[in-house]
Amino acid sequence: MLSYALRRLITTIPTLFVIITVAFFMMRLAPGGPFDSDRALPPEIEKNIMAAYDLDKPLVEQYFLYLGRILTADFGPSLKIRDFSVGELILSGAPASMQLGLSAIVLALVIGVSLGTLAALRQNTGADFSIMTVSMIGIAVPNFVMAPFLSLVFGIYLNLLPTSGWGGGALQYKIMPIIALALPQIAYVARLTRGSMVEVLHSNYVRTARAKGLREQLVVVRHALKGAIMPVVSYLGPATAAVMTGSVVIESIFGVPGIGTYFVNAALNRDYPLVMGVVIIYAVLIMLLNLLVDLLYAVLDPKVRYV
Repeated sequence: MLSYALRRLITTIPTLFVIITVAFFMMRLAPGGPFDSDRALPPEIEKNIMAAYDLDKPLVEQYFLYLGRILTADFGPSLKIRDFSVGELILSGAPASMQLGLSAIVLALVIGVSLGTLAALRQNTGADFSIMTVSMIGIAVPNFVMAPFLSLVFGIYLNLLPTSGWGGGALQYKIMPIIALALPQIAYVARLTRGSMVEVLHSNYVRTARAKGLREQLVVVRHALKGAIMPVVSYLGPATAAVMTGSVVIESIFGVPGIGTYFVNAALNRDYPLVMGVVIIYAVLIMLLNLLVDLLYAVLDPKVRYV
């Protein structure tokens, strides 16, 4: 398994190179520049500023200069947030983003697996139809629609939760962003678990466990759930990616000082180094999480062997 993990890590290098290249040139092709919104500067000062950030050089030369800095883990300075490097901004926003993303994934797994298992155990009953109907609604309604709805209901009408801000990480400020991120994933996980659990409950080894006289709860938890959870584990990689990228929008809606907020503001202001830094961090994180899911799959299923 170690050799497989090392090979996977090596193959991420060309993938990351492609991502960096595409993102670099797409940002430069976008209309506008980082200093277009500033007051009109004398030509001499503007020329000095462009030279200080290597923006006066040909685009290809800028690209290779940036690659050289990336190899030394230097993301460069932010063009719009003065006196801060991109690395410092990412480190300052990472705790909030990680808390939202991980909490949303854990919530989606706990609730989604529970609802999916309940629907499978009550197959073709009112509980099954109700859970699957709600799941379809959760899939159909994107989180950037659900987030303002939650703010309107729980923040303005009921006045139960704050609609914006971080509050130093206080729990009441996290509840709505986490729920908005988790709801679509809860729906997907519930449907995956239900379909897999229905199949597993009719398998031979589950029938054997029941024939031995084991309690139904023990049969479901110890035998059926382990087999039914495999499709959910396979989905964890894309689900985590969806949560991490979805947090870009959610953080902006709820005013969370995370990486996503920096990314949106940087894209609007053409802060090239900050946009590139966030893209690289997200890309690396998603590739590592997908690798972790593959390794976890081998741990849970003895029939899977990586060589």
